[in-house]
Amino acid sequence: MIYIGMTGWGDHDSLYQRQTSPRDKLKDYAGHFPIVEVDSSFYAVQPQKNAQKWVSETPEGFKFVVKAYQGMTGHLRGEIPFDNKQTMFDAFKESLIPYIKAEKLAMVLFQFPPWFDCKKENVQYLRWCKKEMGDIPCALEFRHQSWFRPQFYEQTLQFMRDETWIHSICDEPQSGEGSIPTVLTPTTTDKVLVRFHGRNVNGWQKRTDVNWREVRYLYRYNQAELEEWANHIVQLQKECQDVFVVFNNNSGGDAADNGKQMLELMKIEYDNLAPRQLDLF
Repeated sequence: MIYIGMTGWGDHDSLYQRQTSPRDKLKDYAGHFPIVEVDSSFYAVQPQKNAQKWVSETPEGFKFVVKAYQGMTGHLRGEIPFDNKQTMFDAFKESLIPYIKAEKLAMVLFQFPPWFDCKKENVQYLRWCKKEMGDIPCALEFRHQSWFRPQFYEQTLQFMRDETWIHSICDEPQSGEGSIPTVLTPTTTDKVLVRFHGRNVNGWQKRTDVNWREVRYLYRYNQAELEEWANHIVQLQKECQDVFVVFNNNSGGDAADNGKQMLELMKIEYDNLAPRQLDLF
């Protein structure tokens, strides 16, 4: 099956009525898309009550891609707010229990930073992470080009297969070492993740602007680009049971529109979405 959705549910104004409360946006979002990526888990390990609320607000069959906490992927500057790595991982795994019990956890996404390059100690850390996560499905996304340089390309993919990491395939600006090429190769037969980051080359690496993060993902995919990717997704599904597609180009409100375009382009209709509220005016 092909699942199409967004990162987060708060930034997609075109999906909501003007009077929609922020507390109700997930309920409305679930009337349009069957999956969502939870990004709040990156900034802090979420209490179970949050996950329980989100699980209860979505229909049966809805799936969550939960982003790994930043302390687990090396993004956090300074000391982690836990006694040690083991405690941190245990706390994060406990936060997943409501998703798992409801059978709504698609995967946990480990997205590593641009300075996490291909070297022995980082490979060892990835192996340790996967062991700690046990049988929880985990996706792996790199941000340093070295993992897919010619001398490491096949080894990286084989390592992911051996360790059963789901491949997070990216469409992103090609802007030096801090970006990776699009590698259209699933590494597990049951799931593959595709994330659309946009193609804003100028904004990708530039960190001088106050609103750098907003500029970074400011991009609207055109019809030709979506058609090309629709063909890729069809091919990926031939190799993998479920393809999870997430649009992360949220900055200008483009993600939801591009997601809708992709649904129309691929002639996808979902049966088990939440009921939509009618906008009378």
